[in-house]
This record gives sequence, structure tokens and C-alpha cells, in this order.
Amino acid sequence: MNPGPFGINSRPALVGVKYAESKGIGNAFHQAVLKAYWLEAQAIDDLDVLTAIAVSTGLDADGFRAALTDATFVEAVDEDIAQAAAYGLQGVPALIFAEKYLVPGAVPYATLVQVVEEVRQKG
Repeated sequence: MNPGPFGINSRPALVGVKYAESKGIGNAFHQAVLKAYWLEAQAIDDLDVLTAIAVSTGLDADGFRAALTDATFVEAVDEDIAQAAAYGLQGVPALIFAEKYLVPGAVPYATLVQVVEEVRQKG
């Protein structure tokens, strides 16, 4: 791990993910942003950095930058944030299983396996 600077604003990256999803490459963009921040110590709130990541995953630079202020994508992020607040989430990571079981924080793999088994049993 070689994380980027603390105290950054990840909102532009979140909006960028919504745009990338609309183009069918949300996962690729998301993974590239994670790599840039956690492995390459890049400031993912820097629009030039984010745009370079977007282009590296196949997105058009001008389209990407325009999308960062597009109401459709901004509102989609707002909805995600509102949903997280409704669940009482205040940080990451947080996993929700079957829309009702919350696992907050970083937990061991064995714990996740146990949760999945419980969800399967309860249907």
C-alpha cells in the first residue's frame, strides 16, 4: 500500500464512476482510481489526474470532464450518499448483504464467509 494524500475530496471520482458506468466501463475506471490512490499515491481529487485515469480506461477526456458537473451523474452520487446515510453508514468499507445485513469496517475474510452463510440460511 502506498496511499495518496489524506483529506482529499473523492466526490469527483465518485461522479466519474457513475459516468464510466453509463459507458459500460464502471468497474475498469473504479479499479484504476483505486490503484492510482492506494498503490501509486496519486491525488484522485486532482481533475488532471482523474482525467488521465479516465482516458487510460477508454473514456473521452472532454466527455469525462463535462460529466463531472452533469446533473444526472451528480444526482446519482447524491442518491448513493443518501442511501448510505439511511443505513447509518459513516465510513468505508461497509458491505450490505440482502439489503438488510450490514458489515461495517474492514473484517477478516472468515467473517464475510460466515455472514454469507447466514444470509443463505435465512433466505
